[in-house]
Amino acid sequence: MTLSEQTRLAAKEIVARYPRGRSALGPMLHLVQSEEGYVSPEGIAFCAEALGLSKAEVGAVATFYTMYKRRPTGEYLVSVCTNTLCDVLGGAEIYQTLSESLGVGHDETTPDGQITLEHAECLAACDYAPVVTVNYEFFDQQTPESASSLVAELQAGGRPMPTRGAPLCTFREISRQLAGFIDEREGALDAGPALEPTLVGNRLAVQRGETAPPYGEPVPLDRPTDGDRPAPTQAGTAPAGTAPAGTAPAGTAPAGTAPAGTAPAPAAAGSASGEREGGPVATPQTEAEKSAEAGTARYGGPPGEASSGGGEGGDGVETSASDPASSPGSGVTHESDAGKADEPTSTSPAQGGPGTVGSDSVAPTSDSPPSTAADAATGEAEPERRPTNRARKTRREG
Repeated sequence: MTLSEQTRLAAKEIVARYPRGRSALGPMLHLVQSEEGYVSPEGIAFCAEALGLSKAEVGAVATFYTMYKRRPTGEYLVSVCTNTLCDVLGGAEIYQTLSESLGVGHDETTPDGQITLEHAECLAACDYAPVVTVNYEFFDQQTPESASSLVAELQAGGRPMPTRGAPLCTFREISRQLAGFIDEREGALDAGPALEPTLVGNRLAVQRGETAPPYGEPVPLDRPTDGDRPAPTQAGTAPAGTAPAGTAPAGTAPAGTAPAGTAPAPAAAGSASGEREGGPVATPQTEAEKSAEAGTARYGGPPGEASSGGGEGGDGVETSASDPASSPGSGVTHESDAGKADEPTSTSPAQGGPGTVGSDSVAPTSDSPPSTAADAATGEAEPERRPTNRARKTRREG
């Protein structure tokens, strides 16, 4: 079928609406459908040529969206919602009744070309379930009997008034409207009043004196504003009012540090406190690390959340960081390490004792992490490692 000159002029008008031609593809497919009753191979070729696209690109869009029909569609497209709520309230029964009376199945058209039947996943009108649409106009709260009467009237040449929305038009006419052209029929923009399911929320709000917050009001407390966010700090410094990472709160002197008022001794490279040679490096803590220090950390969820197991009663697996007493002295920081806690340590006399070549590890100090036997023999320090939650918590408590 050759597209009319009117459609070709309308296509140029559509393309002119967009800064990029390919953005007009959706309306163009509706335009083609408004003339042919479906998106034909000729229509795909026309869109591809007009927009500088390949036929494969146009066909990919036309086959993805269900509102683009790939076979001739009847004068009226009857869609029955069979999604959850409509289905529970009788949507499947309505569809089955219409299918049997019309003698067609999903996406099939009656021999007279009047009715195309389809079941739809959702028609966005759950408060009016079960719902049927005709050419995308709503007929709400249907029953098998009312839906059968609706279809019978359409077959007899009538155009029943939708429950709400504009008066019925043909499938080709609604396709042209979806392409972005105004329906110029008299009374085409008329619509009935909103029904109770639509207005019940407003009525309850008036009765309770509830109003939506005006623009410019503060956001809820559970969402911080920009003014509540901490100011950015310079590299190597801690936020105002907080102690640098790896140090104890004011008024306490953790083990291995100098008394208050004196300069702390430089830490060894790779120390457990997270300091590097040349001075401390401030490492901002995540919410998960803060929860680990507070003893509420759980394993198994997003790392940025304070408690990845969902707080008390969550589904996460507790680690030894959240319950240090569960594995005293074992240093277990992950449930997968629990089995290792029962194995003999390398510091037993039978294995040569700590610090001897041939033992699995050397005795850890308060300033440096354990080193392997190879490191002890060669004198090479192990690369710096980020302290575990347990080590961080133990240091804080010390």
